[in-house]
Amino acid sequence: MTTVVHDAYTRFRRAERMFRNREYAAAAKQLELVVASDDIGHGLHEARTLLARSYFHSAQLGRAETVARALVEERPDDAYAVLLLGRTLQRMSRPDEAAPHLALAAAYGMETSRH
Repeated sequence: MTTVVHDAYTRFRRAERMFRNREYAAAAKQLELVVASDDIGHGLHEARTLLARSYFHSAQLGRAETVARALVEERPDDAYAVLLLGRTLQRMSRPDEAAPHLALAAAYGMETSRH
């Protein structure tokens, strides 16, 4: 079990480096393994958030939406997940669906304007 947890942690850290280097699709592949292993414990939400971000930045928007929705369902007060879901829907040309999420993110104090 310790080896599995260590492997998940190592993969997660590798994925973070890939994300910082803008290797979003590669980061997503690593994070998929981390999330599927379910062995990262308390870091699972963080891993899933980075997975959604990786999908978003690599234009895997359907996958980003699925993960972001699950994050928001799990933690409705996660302002970043709400923003990510809104931005994903916006990028998918679904502004009517994005609007309530972006409004909620703004109410949480998140910057919602596009740059």
